[in-house]
Amino acid sequence: MVSLWCVLALLSFFSPEASGTNPGVILRVTQKGLEYGRQIGLVTLQKKLKTVKIPDMSGSEKVSPIGKVSYSLTGIQILDLGLPKSAVGLVPGTGVSLSIGDAYINLHGNWRVKYLRIIKDSGSFDLSVSGLSISATISVKGDDTGRPVVSSANCAASVGNVKIKFHGGASWLYNLFKHYIEKALRSELQKQICSLVAEAIEEMNPHLKTLNVLAQVDKYAEIEYSMVESPLMSNSSIDLSLKGEFYNIGQHKEPPFSPTPFSPPAQDSNMMYIGLSAFTLNSAGFVYNNAGVLSLYITDDMIPSSFPIRLNTKTFGTFIPQIAKQYPGLMMKLLVKAEKEPNVSFEPDNVTLQASSTVTAYAIQPNATLSPLFVLNVNASVSARIYVSGLTVAGNLSLDEMDMTLATSYVGPFQVKSLDSFLTMIMKAVVIPVVNALLRQGYPLPAIGNMNLVNTQLQILKDYVLIGTDVQFTG
Repeated sequence: MVSLWCVLALLSFFSPEASGTNPGVILRVTQKGLEYGRQIGLVTLQKKLKTVKIPDMSGSEKVSPIGKVSYSLTGIQILDLGLPKSAVGLVPGTGVSLSIGDAYINLHGNWRVKYLRIIKDSGSFDLSVSGLSISATISVKGDDTGRPVVSSANCAASVGNVKIKFHGGASWLYNLFKHYIEKALRSELQKQICSLVAEAIEEMNPHLKTLNVLAQVDKYAEIEYSMVESPLMSNSSIDLSLKGEFYNIGQHKEPPFSPTPFSPPAQDSNMMYIGLSAFTLNSAGFVYNNAGVLSLYITDDMIPSSFPIRLNTKTFGTFIPQIAKQYPGLMMKLLVKAEKEPNVSFEPDNVTLQASSTVTAYAIQPNATLSPLFVLNVNASVSARIYVSGLTVAGNLSLDEMDMTLATSYVGPFQVKSLDSFLTMIMKAVVIPVVNALLRQGYPLPAIGNMNLVNTQLQILKDYVLIGTDVQFTG
């Protein structure tokens, strides 16, 4: 989709079911974005206007001194059309405005006349139309899927100068009645232009159906980008307030927390700005925790071979002698499981994730039975790096610190602190890389059709991440 209207409507639609709750995502288009849309959209509109069809015309006029002259114009075709001046803007509370000035159209056709009952003449003609102006307002509404539907709210077209040049025949004759011909052609053009503009706007609606109002992330989660309130239009930008919330697929259960209000700063160096709140990421943690997938079994083969210590009762017996005595010579397995959803917080230039989990250690018996050894409560503080990859937001974690306490022991009391270094090493070497591999897949940003993000920049602010980006459409 490469259309002015698709760029604009992405930033102008609203849901008829808007609830007024705080958004998880705010999307803003600037004047720079509108200008990009204008440039692309003019190509589409110019092609549409080139389909103007002037029907064959005939009539008669009384021309002094020869009396009644019957004429016909046939085979009228557009040779050239230009839209040299145009502008796009915002109409607060209404939609998007488009104005075109100093446009021109050049046409060619054939003429034939009959006068004094028996005298006939014919030839060809060239018609030049200059000073053509068009102004239109695009109205935006929401359909029952939460996607935008656009239509022409009003349109006005004015044809400035029309000049016709005849070829062949007697010049004195057609100069007598060309005024009537110019008037008729002007009227026909003005009648068709606005209907073609309306058609060009309507043709964008199939493209708008590609808006990922509900985008699947993986087999567990989807993210919703429906509107929570009508768009806010100023004279220089449009703000869309999107739900920006993760859900379990087919189960839209609300989390026990809600978005914190935020407002992107006034910036205009990029075409578009996307503000992603901590709520959006935390709703993802809620969803994956509900799905029961925030757990990981760690076995010895997952520990790098270069590590000097292994996941077995001999190694753990060094720290907890009871394990080696009760379960000599056995391999072990650890289960790391989230106790509740992780919590992401944003501060200027800093992203932190707090995670509460348990680590359960098992001895693997020769018959594959798991014998529980102990359970630890683990609170971890993790630094995160967030970045944009294509049309997705991805992340990377690094472990800062970890605090462990003993929840249950099946082998008698022991000092948990003795395990600090070993378990921290396992978390950094095994758990964090597994999580980062998943985070690299990212989750989709709101998009339409073949949209690409370029010149992307990212800022970490209070309670949200601000993505500044330009947009390109391909295909």
